[in-house]
Amino acid sequence: MPQQPKAGIQKIEIKNLKDDKTNTTKQKGLFSKWIGYEWILKNLVFFLFLSLLAVIYIANGHMADNTIRDINKTATEVKELQYEYKSLKSEAIFKSRESEVVQAATPLGLKISTEQPMRLTVPEKSAK
Repeated sequence: MPQQPKAGIQKIEIKNLKDDKTNTTKQKGLFSKWIGYEWILKNLVFFLFLSLLAVIYIANGHMADNTIRDINKTATEVKELQYEYKSLKSEAIFKSRESEVVQAATPLGLKISTEQPMRLTVPEKSAK
């Protein structure tokens, strides 16, 4: 008699294993029912469209990054050119002062005239 309960226990364990196998096949059946080979083929065009959108999205991000780099590079160049312009302008204003012009003209033998400038007059022609 002690052997009968062991056999009963073994049968119950086997039943439990069988129940687990049927549950997994039911789950696979539900999964394959919703997402199966036919469903994938039916929606292949949509998947390709989504892939194309993803590629365009990534390319757009790269183009935006490159554009931002170009803008920053151009802004740096503009600042450098502004500094150069301001320094050249101040140098030109400094060199155009009267005292600087006199200093630059002295080695050439030119000097400031102390005489008043002469006024030129043109005689008017009589109308004929």
